[in-house]
Amino acid sequence: MKIQLKYGTNPHQIPASITLPDPSPLQVLNGAPGYINLLDALGAWQLVRELREATGVAAAASFKHTSPAGAAIARPFTEAFAASQFLTDEELSPVANAYVHARGSDRLSSFGDAAAVSDTVDVSLARILAREVSDLIIAPGYEPEALALLKAKKGGGYLILQLDPAYQPPELEGRDLFGFRLEQRRNDARITASLFENVVSSRKSLPQEAVETLIVATIALKYTQSNSVCVAYDGQVIGMGAGQQSRVHCTRLACDKADKWLLQQHPKTLALKFKSGLGRPEKANVVDQYLLWEQLSDAEVTQMLSGLQERPEPISREEKAAWIARFEGICLSSDAFIPFRDNIDRASRSHVQYVAQPGHSLRDDDVTAAAEQYGMTMIHTGLRLFLH
Repeated sequence: MKIQLKYGTNPHQIPASITLPDPSPLQVLNGAPGYINLLDALGAWQLVRELREATGVAAAASFKHTSPAGAAIARPFTEAFAASQFLTDEELSPVANAYVHARGSDRLSSFGDAAAVSDTVDVSLARILAREVSDLIIAPGYEPEALALLKAKKGGGYLILQLDPAYQPPELEGRDLFGFRLEQRRNDARITASLFENVVSSRKSLPQEAVETLIVATIALKYTQSNSVCVAYDGQVIGMGAGQQSRVHCTRLACDKADKWLLQQHPKTLALKFKSGLGRPEKANVVDQYLLWEQLSDAEVTQMLSGLQERPEPISREEKAAWIARFEGICLSSDAFIPFRDNIDRASRSHVQYVAQPGHSLRDDDVTAAAEQYGMTMIHTGLRLFLH
């Protein structure tokens, strides 16, 4: 069974299509899919399905350009997180909770995302999606009222996909590139708690909460374009550094994003007074600029201030460091071995306490010594998770 797509990776790449098994486990319930839509949807679906299997908790992902901007399992909201995400007091179902956490991992990158959830989409989640800028949702099922709400989104053009959760793909997968056919065994490595048993640092502390967060981070890496490094906290991704040629650039990117996530909850950030009529995306942009104030040009500062009722006081470097140091249980996972200690040095400034990596680098001893210096727990998984 073949479905014609709007176009390929770019509008001039026509024709484009997808060939489905017969009978097809994938259904298009609304909208017209494009090539990138399906790449994002199928990658995101695998991620949330695996998170659900590994944790037993509702899971969600927010995908952009074939990598997760965020991923999470359902966890209780803290008051500061809820305020930082402009949430009201509405009661959310577990699946809606998971998606709010996932999208909140990196609000800027999640703008126009491909959303994926492990559980049936209910009205609680549909109402969240209805107010966000999102391109599609993929899920195992939909409540009738939720489906009706989503079909009205984007003038009736919102892409809604349903995938049979019982579907299992073939063991071999392939792709055509420049006229050549490549095949490999599908990456079916399982990410479970046993993967994190080889603690190589003298600090052996690894509470269950950290193990679960490392599971989330590592499964997210499995579906992220390499090289990649993920920082996670309390069951959710808070910083993803994806697709960089140098590992330290992945680490810097992931940690910079994590710092911004943590600082969104700083009292000075929560005290920002936005001008009336400002939408959620515009508020998110103002917060992002506010947290980077010292790096902005005069024109950018003027733009930031145009969205606020009054000029706020910046958060000083010392205040930022002190705030980040308040958070316990921050985890970092790497999709391949960490080659130099500079990654650990950068991670320490984001108060990372648990590091998981495959190990087997020529400089393992130096990297572990750096972790020892900062009081981190270092785990060698022995499992590389490249994705290309």
